[in-house]
Amino acid sequence: MSKELENSIEIKELFKAYDGKSKVNVLQDINLDIRSGEFFILLGPSGCGKSTLLNIIAGFISKSGGDLFIQNKEISGPGKERSMVFQQPDAALFPWLNVRENIEFGMKMQKVSKKERSSISDKYLQLVGLSEHEKKLPEELSGGMKQRVQIARVLANNSEILLMDEPFGALDAQTRRTIQQEFIRIWLHTKKTIIFVTHDIQEAILLGQRIGIMSKGPGSFIESIYDVKLPYPRDITSQNFNEHYKMIQSHFEINSNTNNRFNVDEVSEII
Repeated sequence: MSKELENSIEIKELFKAYDGKSKVNVLQDINLDIRSGEFFILLGPSGCGKSTLLNIIAGFISKSGGDLFIQNKEISGPGKERSMVFQQPDAALFPWLNVRENIEFGMKMQKVSKKERSSISDKYLQLVGLSEHEKKLPEELSGGMKQRVQIARVLANNSEILLMDEPFGALDAQTRRTIQQEFIRIWLHTKKTIIFVTHDIQEAILLGQRIGIMSKGPGSFIESIYDVKLPYPRDITSQNFNEHYKMIQSHFEINSNTNNRFNVDEVSEII
């Protein structure tokens, strides 16, 4: 099987339950195959379990049942082949390290030479617009700037799988659009496997090859998957883009008052 057809991530009948007065399934019957090099979007309303699923794939949260394979190996914890950008940057940055040191931390742990670390961090400091803030500590940064440090660090670490939990949500509109466009350029060049969580339909269509729509929780599942056949870079003002937007928006409107399940095997292709 060619690398393009291999699955980086395979999920079979996965569920996650939290014990309390009554046992509640946060996720239920998650079945998903993500191909190597694919840009996959998890789209759904707040509280539907998108971040929980992403954290299980990252190895930070244990699943309650089902199977999860990363590159044909069953996983039960974090791995160096996966890097994650968290929704809340304060949970990920080291407060005693400055911006450049945070970006270089993973490379330092991998014994990358100081000269090479410096060159790589220069590149990503410039990308995220933080070159003039490289010596600042996280406490001196705004929320959006902290998130940009996270993004730069993940890109600098050069992991094969990138897990991104609404990474651009705290950025201003102009910076967000710039980094979205640059991120697509980097992905097209590197063909890393990306799982990107968002509740923004426009962002999902702008970035993703496939969009997995999650149902409302609890007991959330992937109720439908859309193939997006638009070429990159994508124009949010085009008629085709707007048709995609209306189709996915109508999915939420149609299913907002129903609990009927969709067959995930019935994939909708957007032409």
